[in-house]
Amino acid sequence: MTDSLVARPSVAPVASPLRPAYLVAGAAGLAVMVAAVLGPSLWFLNFVHVMSGALWTGIDLFMGFVVGRVMRGVSLETRRAMVAGLMPRMLVLMPTLSIMTGTAGWFLAKRLGFLELGYPQFWWVIAALAIITVLTIQGIGYLLPMNLKIYFEIQKPSPDPAKIGRWMKGYVRVVAIQGCMQVAIIVVMARFATGF
Repeated sequence: MTDSLVARPSVAPVASPLRPAYLVAGAAGLAVMVAAVLGPSLWFLNFVHVMSGALWTGIDLFMGFVVGRVMRGVSLETRRAMVAGLMPRMLVLMPTLSIMTGTAGWFLAKRLGFLELGYPQFWWVIAALAIITVLTIQGIGYLLPMNLKIYFEIQKPSPDPAKIGRWMKGYVRVVAIQGCMQVAIIVVMARFATGF
């Protein structure tokens, strides 16, 4: 018992590997989405769309506004350990959720006849497509590469804290934009759910 209380020497964290279980979980999520798209149940398709969207939005907002702020105020060693643990999981989880949300949403809109709406109602469809496009471009074009840059920099024996700080500031700004876009898509989805 006293052994667990003895301070252990600080060791630089090793980059956490991308475990096969993460890929299996991502593939299982995509399989559920395919089953919902190909199956006859409108309820199941709606459930997959709403649940994956809620998880994507919730995790995105939590990571950006809670974890991101916490990480800016902790030591480099703590940051390194957090990034080492989170990054491999997030590299699979977030793209999987975004693919599931957008794909299930498209097929749900098609089944419900939203793609055949006339104007001005069709502007809501255009708004949803525009928002999901911005979220996807920011996620794949900026956040994913930035996550990888921070991950690899923080795993170096002597990471550059000034560089990481600069990257984190830009990262937090883009995540804030993502958060606003996530709220905007919820407004649009609420409009779809309650009618025009």
